[in-house]
Amino acid sequence: MSIDSNQITAVILAGGRGRRMGGQDKGLLELDGRPLIKHVLTGIAPHVGAVIINANRNLDRYSGFGYPVVRDDLAGFQGPLAGFAAAMVAATTPYIITLPCDGPRVPVAYVQTMRVTLQSSGAELAVAHDGERLQPVYALVPCSLSADLINFLAKGDRKIELWYQRRHFTVADFSSCAEAFRNINTPDERDQLLRD
Repeated sequence: MSIDSNQITAVILAGGRGRRMGGQDKGLLELDGRPLIKHVLTGIAPHVGAVIINANRNLDRYSGFGYPVVRDDLAGFQGPLAGFAAAMVAATTPYIITLPCDGPRVPVAYVQTMRVTLQSSGAELAVAHDGERLQPVYALVPCSLSADLINFLAKGDRKIELWYQRRHFTVADFSSCAEAFRNINTPDERDQLLRD
């Protein structure tokens, strides 16, 4: 199995409530004078065939970045898997690669590493690992699993690791750039990232 980067749609997950940010939309918070999502777009767009933004609020502002915006099909902020499912249905490529809007430093060679790992493993999907723990919202997933994921969500399940355990997944090693997985959940974390 050979996966070309043009067969992959990047899905930037910006569909959460931002509870730890006082309800602010994290993807639109500024870091170094640019919204967080702009940092992510700059880091990922050149390496994939297409980009989708998954958002449930501020749709006009997200549309302004020039990429399709897809809402969760499930009401009530159901978590990242709902974003996965909506994007898998909307994507015109065989694969999606996911990453959060609040992780402004895209891991080095993210698409390439995920692609090579999945190709060589014989697994169904690949999930990033930072050397200490799984990073479940960083995944390379075939859109052919959309029906299974929608069925999983329809039964009321939400846990992303639980869905992975039901599938044959492999782990992609990003221990050499673990700091890239630092995300911004609070104003303090944003300030700390600026200081580093």
